Amino acid sequence: MIRLLIADDHPVVREGLRRIIAAQPGMTDAGEAATGDEVLAKVRALAIDVVLLDISMPGRGFLDVLEALRQEKPSVRVLVLSMHPEEQYAVRAFRAGAAGYLTKDHSPEQLVEAIGKVMRGGRFVSESLAERLACDLASNTNRPLHELLSRREYQVLCLLGSGRSVKEAASRLGLSPKTASTYRARLLEKMHVSSNADLVRYAAQHGLIH
Repeated sequence: MIRLLIADDHPVVREGLRRIIAAQPGMTDAGEAATGDEVLAKVRALAIDVVLLDISMPGRGFLDVLEALRQEKPSVRVLVLSMHPEEQYAVRAFRAGAAGYLTKDHSPEQLVEAIGKVMRGGRFVSESLAERLACDLASNTNRPLHELLSRREYQVLCLLGSGRSVKEAASRLGLSPKTASTYRARLLEKMHVSSNADLVRYAAQHGLIH
């Protein structure tokens, strides 16, 4: 029996996932979470095999959740479910420890297939993403600038690009304002821009605004 944790802040989405799981004889809904912190608390307290993890939940960011799970519960498999296209988040999700990435426009049958594959120790990727990963291995010349950032730089970019101040970004990520300012300075240099407004425009163009 595959024990799943449903992690999504939308009750309607959680209900839909519950129904899909309930229809599968080899799966059971072992718990639910609506924030990143709840995900970690539930995984620590319950027997969980697979986490169905939404990207855009309140509180702790999904990349931090993934890395915490990889360190604390390496046996737990994580299938990221997202409304965002694969090219925006999938590569970073895999680097942080995800076992699969599935956009929410896929069918229930594809979700069940993905759960089974990651539970068996495999990685679930779509054909389009597999092709893109292969191209990235061959060449880095055409990759967007944000894909070359470190995890923390990327998180700061997403927050500043969403209109948050440096102080707000620092609070969200558990950093000091001085450290967040240092990351901002690195971003401006690496992204070849000169202001937060430029970061907002870049984030909007590449679908990085949360």
